[in-house]
Amino acid sequence: MRKPITQHCVYKAILSCIVCFLLCTSPIYSQSRIDTLLGKIDPQQYANTVGEKAKKLEDKLTAKSMQVLNKLQQQEEKIYNKLLATKDSLQAKENLAEIKDKYTGLKSKLKNPAILSQAKQYIPQLDSLSTSLKFLSENGIGGKVKDALAKTESLKDKFQQAEEIKKFIKERKEQLKQQLEKLGMVKQLKQINKQVYYYTAQIKEYKEILNDPKKIEKKALELLSKTKIWKDFFRKNSMLASFFPMPGGGADGTAAQAGFAGLQTRAQLANFFQQTGMNGPNAISQLQGNISEVQSQITELRNKISQLGGGQSEDLAMPDFKPNQQKTKSFFKRLEYGTNFQSQKSDRFFPASSDIGLSAGYKLNDKSIIGIAASYKIGWGRGFNNINITSEGIGLRSFVDWNLKGSLWISGGYEQNFRSAFRDVEQLRNLSAWQQSGLLGMSKIISLKTKILKKTKIQLLWDFLSYQQVPKTQPILFRVGYNF
Repeated sequence: MRKPITQHCVYKAILSCIVCFLLCTSPIYSQSRIDTLLGKIDPQQYANTVGEKAKKLEDKLTAKSMQVLNKLQQQEEKIYNKLLATKDSLQAKENLAEIKDKYTGLKSKLKNPAILSQAKQYIPQLDSLSTSLKFLSENGIGGKVKDALAKTESLKDKFQQAEEIKKFIKERKEQLKQQLEKLGMVKQLKQINKQVYYYTAQIKEYKEILNDPKKIEKKALELLSKTKIWKDFFRKNSMLASFFPMPGGGADGTAAQAGFAGLQTRAQLANFFQQTGMNGPNAISQLQGNISEVQSQITELRNKISQLGGGQSEDLAMPDFKPNQQKTKSFFKRLEYGTNFQSQKSDRFFPASSDIGLSAGYKLNDKSIIGIAASYKIGWGRGFNNINITSEGIGLRSFVDWNLKGSLWISGGYEQNFRSAFRDVEQLRNLSAWQQSGLLGMSKIISLKTKILKKTKIQLLWDFLSYQQVPKTQPILFRVGYNF
């Protein structure tokens, strides 16, 4: 005998259908959101950009680390080789053997990432890039994504190795300081201090490269950060998530409470105010106590992030020498491009000709720049009613700028100028037609707040070779230039 179909059974069947529908369509909906997201970026191009960047940094970091270790070992061995001729030759031999053992042991340790310090260093931008590649990989994107992910993980190991090297050379510096100061070898100690300082500064410079994302990196991370599916993935899979329990997960905020145990939620504070009415004799003192507790825990979290390397500052000890801030920068970052403009007036208001120059300077240090330049002299004709553009000359220049004080620089240079009009390159091969110029003078640098032009350079120069020229050229030159 069949049981009658009750209203409760109908509701139960409908509810089961709804649950089944949601379970079946939820993955499709999630995959649809992922496909929509990936449609806005090219995952392979993104992975290729990140992978190349990670590989270049890894190669530079490895080369620099090995270079500084080898140089420090050579410096230490050189110091104790000098001591072999002294009364402490036996102690010097023991120190030499100890040096070789320590450096050999460190290099062996660096080859095995598994035995490195477990206190992993946190680099925010590298964590974001690595986690984004994990996200793409776990959502079925292969090809260059897995290769780029492997390179970012390898780069993390290299930064960890750099931390081990920094720790090692600082320990060696302290040991040598005690020994060398007693022996009066302060000069040798200063050389070692320079190596320690510049290596730490170089690691900081490499991290700054990560914080300067390319266009596709910036776009991809911005798009990902706007989606809930990515935020959830980051909370569970990022390196940051392994350090701190991240808020989220439960609707009641239980995950957040677990992550920051002891901190009161908004609801708890509201309940506290309702209970006390802020009129009780102990209300203010209790509130101040809670605020102090929050501040102490925030400070503790901030210190923990700093210890993990997530802060912007680096442990750069105060050097006992004046550091060259350009030393750790790449070749192209030490280049400074510029242009200058100079006109020769005629007997009228309209200029007779103008020299337009392009220059490239290389920063030797914070106070000195050397460079080369080229100029082209344009003829304008005889007036507004008779404009005629012609090639009136060309010049090759070299220059040196040295900072005197503040924005004032001493400038000098040597130039070769072809001061005759020409129509083709063949005319420039007449070497006797080129005239020499020796320049010496002052420059004033004025900073500009524009995206393209960074500085204005005003120069007043004396050409001390002008008196030898036939025909004689003007000895005083005034130039206005702009640096990019």
